[in-house]
Amino acid sequence: MKVTYPVSTLEIRNLHVSVETDGEGPREILRGVDLTVRTGETHAIMGPNGSGKSTLSYSIAGHPKYTVTEGSILLDGEDVLAMSVDARARVGIFLAMQYPVEVPGVSVSNFLRTSATAVRGEAPKLRLWVKEVKEAMATLGMDPSFADRGVNEGFSGGEKKRHEILQMTLLKPRFAILDETDSGLDVDALRVVSDGINAVRAAGNTGTLLITHYTRILRYVRPDFVHVMAGGRIVDSGGPELAATLEETGYDRYVKAEAAA
Repeated sequence: MKVTYPVSTLEIRNLHVSVETDGEGPREILRGVDLTVRTGETHAIMGPNGSGKSTLSYSIAGHPKYTVTEGSILLDGEDVLAMSVDARARVGIFLAMQYPVEVPGVSVSNFLRTSATAVRGEAPKLRLWVKEVKEAMATLGMDPSFADRGVNEGFSGGEKKRHEILQMTLLKPRFAILDETDSGLDVDALRVVSDGINAVRAAGNTGTLLITHYTRILRYVRPDFVHVMAGGRIVDSGGPELAATLEETGYDRYVKAEAAA
């Protein structure tokens, strides 16, 4: 039986974010981002390099490199910016990084169970947990021996991405931010990862923020909303048809408009 939960809302209002540069002081990357995402919705954030897409994702998750200078991020009215990074994860904010880091000496199985314990508030019963992990890994086409490997150590690009979708599957976040999950994936791996994303979406309890340059993943993961970022702001929004337009016309007109402004 499908279990549903009350709708949660992530509200980003007038978000300005700066990053420290070598010898040049802080540089503003985000210049007033407004976005509302609800659980059950999938929002695709598209745009050229340097438009602020990844900065938005890391700012929501709480990366210390990025400084919020103005604006707010609220999760069901709670101030996300006042939360530590781990507190954001525990309330259900999940980030799949474009370049996942290695964690030497920590096995995938230990990492996953420790993460689930932190998010769920108690350690999952071992027998049920092993079954849950095996089923999720099978869905993603991952060999069971994968669980004994060190986190991201020697992983191929596709393995890193599958591991992140495995985390999302098991942690069941309220909001999943997927930063260029399609980067470096071949066609077969893209289909598998997309199927994993769609399986989480199908439960209806997760809001998804899918950040990408290209439309190819959107052929497999159909968004409800598409937003275009340029110059550190969301400059256009629409439905899935906007992605098809971008495939034909690119981002040039948005970049020129922002440069003129």
